[in-house]
Formats: sequence, structure tokens, C-alpha cells
Amino acid sequence: MSTPTVAAPTVVIGAGPTGLAAAAHLIARGQNTLVLEAGPSAGTAVREWSHVRLFSPWAEIIDPAAEKLLAPTGWVRPDETTCPTGGEWAEQYLQPLADTLGDRVRYGTRVLGVSRSGRDRVVDSDREKVLFTVRLAAADGREERLTARAVIDASGTWTTPAPLGGDGLPALGEGAAGDRITYRVPDLTNPAVRDRYAGKRIAVVGSGASAFTALSGLANLATTAPGTHTSWILRRGIGDSTFGGGEADQLPARGALGARAKAAVEEGRVDAVTGFRTTAVETVDGQLVLVGEDGRRLDPVDHVVVLTGFRPDLSHLSEVRLGLDERLQAPVGLAPLIDPNIHSCGTVYPHGAQELAHPEKDLYLAGMKSYGRAPTFLAMTGYEQVRSIAAALAGDREAAGRVELTLPETGVCGGSGLFDEPDAARSAADGGCCSAPTDDPATGVTAPAASSGC
Repeated sequence: MSTPTVAAPTVVIGAGPTGLAAAAHLIARGQNTLVLEAGPSAGTAVREWSHVRLFSPWAEIIDPAAEKLLAPTGWVRPDETTCPTGGEWAEQYLQPLADTLGDRVRYGTRVLGVSRSGRDRVVDSDREKVLFTVRLAAADGREERLTARAVIDASGTWTTPAPLGGDGLPALGEGAAGDRITYRVPDLTNPAVRDRYAGKRIAVVGSGASAFTALSGLANLATTAPGTHTSWILRRGIGDSTFGGGEADQLPARGALGARAKAAVEEGRVDAVTGFRTTAVETVDGQLVLVGEDGRRLDPVDHVVVLTGFRPDLSHLSEVRLGLDERLQAPVGLAPLIDPNIHSCGTVYPHGAQELAHPEKDLYLAGMKSYGRAPTFLAMTGYEQVRSIAAALAGDREAAGRVELTLPETGVCGGSGLFDEPDAARSAADGGCCSAPTDDPATGVTAPAASSGC
């Protein structure tokens, strides 16, 4: 008699919001599933901005399939009208969901590479008939391989922030000044971090939600810590759409922060420097001087907060065949829908397996990872993606192609490709959702839109 074997699982990379939602949808369709998480707990990246408050309420950041898994455990759904912090999202939803999945989630497991069994990316022969090979390393350094019938990479972009340099490369001297440069929103609720910035001169570089968050928090810090001064460095000018949708935003919590940032600039609590693209960082008498491509040298600062977006890490996917847009590093079928020069979150057509497909069959990038360098991602978009992907992997093409999502509109998005135009962030419909708000001006808490996917 032959011994029954368990079908090779669909491997999901990342136990964040989209990865765990993918597992929930796959399980709902009876699919063998394994989630690999590099960190020690669910939502490791989210926990790194635990002090930041999302601009989306609970109603929009809980996946329906995940909630069905949680319901029998006695899990209590939080008040759907409130906006949680990253820490609350992780503790009250992501970790309970991962706990429900049990041994389907492996922590401390870093994916080193994905390929087809016995075939590198060059080999065509029977490629789609063989399983995937996933090479991984445990926290203790031990390496192993496992097989998978499909792979969903939902590992996000949090670990690869964009540099300070205006040309996409690190500015000269950026690495040497690393002890004075951060690529995260400072946690001003932490006394040690607060002391680091109190009474100092700080430059904040960036024009999205994360920059607004930092500006709001630092401007508030200045009211209690004399001598604190913030300069806001923008690569383009300031126009009507720079500060977001304001009161017109369909997500009320999302419109507030842009208004706060605008007030901080207009009241002189934050100085704005426009059209400045950094090429070098010089250390002068213990402070940092930013040098622009036009030769301008800004006043010395003690710290620089770089919030210029994130990029996908594709190094572990070098042996599989990806179809990526040459600019955004997003799937070619998705890129035209999310181009920040044209679209905002509210004008992105809901999409799924078809738009996310690659030349490598049954391999998908999902969540923030799928957006490449585009900054307009929302959690509910990721949930719709993995619903469709799970349906496709289960052979339900009708469900995979069905649209089950309506996105809120208004706000402001990217537009970096329009270079120096002041209103580069304005979409064709004056809509978008990359501006984000905070509920607490003392901390400037709000989700970094490009990293949190909220």
C-alpha cells in the first residue's frame, strides 16, 4: 500500500497584515498553508512603529476571512470606528490571528531564496510542472529547504527604506553620518528618543504621511522643549494639494495631519525648504550640513529624519521569473493602475490575481511588496489581493476575477515623477489618500503610508 502524503503547502512569506490574511483565505479554501516570518512574532514590522496611529479605523483593517477564523476563539472585535496604533493592531488582531493559525506560522525563519526544484531561472523544461524550492534560515543560523506548490511574498518593504539622496542613491557622506540619520518616524513617546531631539535642530526630508507625522510631533515638541527647530526639506514645491484632502477626506482621521503640517509651516513652527535634492551630507563642527544638487548648503542640523519612501527587497527572488515594471518595480499588470504620477489610492481599480501574475506561474507578490515603489497602498487593497489569489490557487477563476472592494477617495499621493511641478501630487480627480492624520498632536501618531499599508 502507498503511504498518503500531505500536499506541498502554499508558502506565504511574512506574518504581517497581508500575509496572515492570505493564510486565512487559503485555509478557508482548504489549502495547505505555511507562513514564514523572519521576526519573533506576528506583525514584526508593524511593531516597529507601534507608537504610530493608523489613519484607517478598525473596520477597514480587519480581513473578513481572518475574522471568521478568530470568531470561534472568543476574540472580541475592537470598536470599528476607532483608529488603532500599530502596537494595538499587532496585539489585538495580528497576534491573535497568528495564534489561531498555530503551527502554520513559523517565526524566526528568514527566506533566503525561492526557485523551481532543480531549475534556475534559465531552464524552461517542465518548469511549471515542478514544485518551488524555498531556502530558508532559522534564527540560530541553521539552513534548510522546503517545497511549495505556490509562493505568496507578502514581506513588505519596511526593511528597505529609500535613501536621502535625491537621485535615489545614498548621498555622499550619508553612511558616515548614520548615527545622526534615521529612516523612521521618531517615537517621541519614548523619553530617550524625546531627549535625543529636544532642543535640537532637525531636518525632515520627505513629503508623504510619514513626513507629516514627524513634522507634527516635532512641532509639538518645540512647544515644551525650547530650542527645538525643524526644517522640512521637499524635493518639489508647495502647492494646493501638498497638504492633502483636509475636511473633504472621506477618512476623517486621514485629513487632519496635513492640516496640522500646513499650520505648523504657516505659523513658522516649521521652516520649509523647497526644490532641494540632496547630493551630500557634510559634518561641520559636530553638525550635519545638507548640500543640494544646485549647490545650496542648508543651515547645520543635529539630526536628519529621512522619510522618502520604501523599496521592495527582491534579492531572494533572483532565481524566479518576475514580470516587473521598470520604474515602479511592481507587477507589469498592476503598475499602470498604481502609477503615482496618475493615480491616488481612491482611483486605483481594485485588482487581484490577474494583475499580480508573473511569468512564474503560482508566484505572487502581495500587499505593500506588490506596489514596489508606489506609495499609495491601503490594507484593504492587500486583503482584496489575497482573496483573489487564494481563489485563483484553488481553481475558482470566477471568484478570482470578481471585484469585492470599494476604496475611499480624496487626499494626496506621490507624483514624484512630475519632478518640480508644485502640484505634482494632485491626481486627475483631485483625489488620493497618501496624506494621513494623527489623533494625538503630542506624538504625531499616524501610519507611515508607504510602510504600513494602511
